[in-house]
Amino acid sequence: MKDILTELHTPCLMQCGFYRDDDHGPYSREGVCFSVLPEKGQGRYWTYTRDNLFSISIQDFVFYEDLFLEFQQPKYLSFNYYDSVSGEEFNPYKRLSCGCIRVHIGYNNLYRASYRKNIPIRSTAIEIMPEYYEDYLKSKYPVEYKDLRSSFITVDGMTNFAELVFVLRQIRNFRGTGIAAKLYYEGKVAEAVSLIVEKAKAHKKTHPTKSISQQDLDGLTAVTAYIDDHFASEIHLEHLARIACMGLTKLKYTFKQANQCTITAYIQNKRMNHAEQLLTSTDLHINQIAYIVGYHNSSRFSQLFRKSTGLLPNEYRRLTVITK
Repeated sequence: MKDILTELHTPCLMQCGFYRDDDHGPYSREGVCFSVLPEKGQGRYWTYTRDNLFSISIQDFVFYEDLFLEFQQPKYLSFNYYDSVSGEEFNPYKRLSCGCIRVHIGYNNLYRASYRKNIPIRSTAIEIMPEYYEDYLKSKYPVEYKDLRSSFITVDGMTNFAELVFVLRQIRNFRGTGIAAKLYYEGKVAEAVSLIVEKAKAHKKTHPTKSISQQDLDGLTAVTAYIDDHFASEIHLEHLARIACMGLTKLKYTFKQANQCTITAYIQNKRMNHAEQLLTSTDLHINQIAYIVGYHNSSRFSQLFRKSTGLLPNEYRRLTVITK
């Protein structure tokens, strides 16, 4: 890649309704800032790029209408942490939720995603280019180097990665300039990548990867289809195990291996998706929506909804529903 800013960030941002802004707001002047056009929304997207090796991005903006994003992306790896978001990615499908590490792998393919109107998008991300994870690291550590993609995939969706979240928080709050900033950002990217490598290594020791047979894949397909049809009902793992023709332990392990999330998280994601739709398109009370999507305790529903989007259900409805 010749220029991260012009090949990765700018095409996507211009399509969404951003413009280059000299006002950096609360962020370091070592980076480049984009602001949302006033008629489209409000807020900023700040990014710092280092040669053709990596970039750091801070998102803090909101759009007044639903946004469907589609752009041709280059080859790169990224990871981020959302403090607030409501949306979904496609190809493959992935619900965007906060409170966990989100990994994305670009491979010169078409990126497609949608974001809900009036819901704040707040995130801190690091994007690393092939020149960093294939060339730079490989030349610097030729004996120890291993492909980073498998490590990144391993940590996708992790909610117990406080060390990495702390590094991203530090980056977000840093205000230095000049050589101090350059050294700081370079060090933080290396620190973040090292944490991912170590976390993935530890995870693989306790969760050794085994290939999934076609028979087991068919069983998992039946399980996910059942969940998709019955997510609002009480689902017992023992029943899912019978559907999959697996033991309970094997089902939980292979499901997570195939879907990058636990069965419980998968069910909760389905419920939260449906709850978002009901909050936006109906006048149903929060208690009613909680019951419809499968929660008899509205407080528990509100707690999980906030964990997923960064907002309480009534806050989400107030932001997304336009008064008629």
